[in-house]
Amino acid sequence: MKKNKIIKMIFIVLFVFIMTGCTVILKDPKTKKPVYYEEENLKITLNENILCKPTSKGLKNKYNEYKKQIDISKLPDCSNFSPSDGNYNDLWETIVVKPLAWLILKIGTITKNYGIALIILSIIIRLILAPFTKKTAMQSENMKQLQPEMDRINKKYENKTDQESLNKKSMEMMSLYKKYNINPFSSCLFAFIQIPLLFGFLEAINRVPVIFEENLFGLVLGTTPFKAISSGQIQYIIIVILIALTTFISQKLNKTAPTPQTNDINPNTMTNVMLVMICIMSLNFSVALSLYWIASTIFTIIQNLIVMKTIKKEVK
Repeated sequence: MKKNKIIKMIFIVLFVFIMTGCTVILKDPKTKKPVYYEEENLKITLNENILCKPTSKGLKNKYNEYKKQIDISKLPDCSNFSPSDGNYNDLWETIVVKPLAWLILKIGTITKNYGIALIILSIIIRLILAPFTKKTAMQSENMKQLQPEMDRINKKYENKTDQESLNKKSMEMMSLYKKYNINPFSSCLFAFIQIPLLFGFLEAINRVPVIFEENLFGLVLGTTPFKAISSGQIQYIIIVILIALTTFISQKLNKTAPTPQTNDINPNTMTNVMLVMICIMSLNFSVALSLYWIASTIFTIIQNLIVMKTIKKEVK
């Protein structure tokens, strides 16, 4: 119970921390509606608290129509941006958003493409987080080893609903987790790191115009599959397909340990519901954010396959 309360408190603090520095959508002062910028292959919502100047002439002209909300002449060029620049200095931006934006810009300068820069940076971050993801993958494999014993415990207490039996079942389950070195809460640790990074990437992408002006393989980084497909650009469906496919494979390879409280829930149902939700949300992910998601997930899949192979060798 204490662990549950601590985890909930951390999530609440994390949520408040992230929400203190969110993207501010630019709105027309007369209509109070979001301002959009459209070109032949680009449709994006403009943001008010961007970190550096756009480079596109059309985008500059659009921003100059709203000088009272944001004067882009006071912003640094994206090529010269540093984490200490800008007038938005809350904690979230200072330690997460601006450093991520700076890294994307620097890698993009080297690779000459910000889409490739996003992929490279996501892989670098995954390498740094590898010890956490490796532990999660190892626990998933251990779960397969303990499954027969777990099935035995479930069968032993089948149809027993009295409190004493439920307590005994819970204790036996926890002993089983201890035997196989499984911590049902360990996957939450990675979530504490992954969630801020996901929001951080989203914020960095939204606030750096040269990122969402860029394209990779003909796909504009600043648009979303929903906006593109609605405009007749069916090729953007590949982004949703890749997110669905990589997420599905990752979920199959990395099943988390059930807790006594969720033991009666069908894990396949939970996985399928999550997959459907992610596919729906991905329609409104920018292509840039989708690249981060896909690259990160592919890295996780490869890591899990390596862990599975290593454990199989150790068992033999």
